[in-house]
Amino acid sequence: MVKIGLFYGTDTGNTETIAKEVKKKLEAKLGEGSVDLLEIYKKKKEDMDKYELLILGMPTWYDGELQGDWEEFIPEMEKVDFSNKKVAFFGLGDQYGYAAYFCDALGVFAEIVEKHHGHLCGLWPVKGYEYDVSKAQRGDKFVGLCLDTDNQDELTNQRLDKWIPQVLQEFGVTATA
Repeated sequence: MVKIGLFYGTDTGNTETIAKEVKKKLEAKLGEGSVDLLEIYKKKKEDMDKYELLILGMPTWYDGELQGDWEEFIPEMEKVDFSNKKVAFFGLGDQYGYAAYFCDALGVFAEIVEKHHGHLCGLWPVKGYEYDVSKAQRGDKFVGLCLDTDNQDELTNQRLDKWIPQVLQEFGVTATA
């Protein structure tokens, strides 16, 4: 059985809510127990080492600030060998209130993954968003799924429903259900 490590960090609970929804949707396709849901708080490099398939969820705060638990995890993440790992990101941000920093955290962590030879999966089109700049943007794509539950919450489920099959395909995983 395939095992996906889904790591998330949250302060308000919004990212946790999305992480739980991602797990539910993944397990509907892959079977119960195929996803380990792990809050990044107090995790170590070894926790991430266990998985070849990773989904990382994080919010971006205010003027591009990282969620505290993810920020504290950076030294551990810098030690992870991502060379045999496929990594997909989802992030939460406010494209209107913080248009110059929309989902920046994804870009920060995607750079770490790439620096350590990881393979990014689940890139997402920038079309349909209104923001100024983002560290998560590469050309006409984000390095992962960007969600704005403050301003575009009505699009969250349909975006997840398109992104999850894309990630599974790029992970090389076949849905069983």
